Parts: sequence; C-alpha cells; structure tokens
Amino acid sequence: MVNYHGKKFKVVENSDNGEVSENTIFHYFQDDDVISGTYSGGEIENGTLIGVVNPDGSLDFRYNHVSIHKRVRSGMCHSVPEFLPNGKLRMHEEWQWNGLERDSGNSIVEEI
Repeated sequence: MVNYHGKKFKVVENSDNGEVSENTIFHYFQDDDVISGTYSGGEIENGTLIGVVNPDGSLDFRYNHVSIHKRVRSGMCHSVPEFLPNGKLRMHEEWQWNGLERDSGNSIVEEI
C-alpha cells in the first residue's frame, strides 16, 4: 500500500471547471487505510478531504472547500498514483462536483 502520510502535492493540470490551481497545496495524512487532508491557496481559502486508500494505492475521497469568494463547494474524487522516476508521486484524478451542476473533470497533482 502507498503511504501518503505527510506528503504535499501541487496541482500541475486541471479542467477548466475546477477551482484548484498551481497555487493550491494539498497536505495529506494517513491512518491505516484512511486518508485525510487539507488544502488551500489560489482560489481556495480552506479545504478538507477524507476518504480511503484502496489496496492498489488509489484513493477515493470526498472534498469540501470555501473559496476566496466565500463559495462553499464539495465533491468526490478518484485518484490513481503513478511513481515518477525521481521517486515522487503523480496523482491522476477524476472528480465530480456535488450540487445542481454535478459536472466533472480531471486533474493531475504531483508531490512536492
């Protein structure tokens, strides 16, 4: 199982309908197969996530955040790890907003 505890990630790519950007930093915590985290920066004032680490190392989690415009948003994400040659992780994410629009997108975050 991949250990995500204490790892930090930065967005390198996101769909146009996403709110996180290269200025958003994610900080992950792991307790056994439970993943949690915080994120902020760019358009995000404060965000949290919680979910599970699957046996293959992929993540399934829910996220919630408040934007700098005081808009509350939430959604769900499936994130698949890729190990880079330098030993760092790149996460390939498929996400979907909750709420009326329920639109979805893709993002890539890399360990910093």
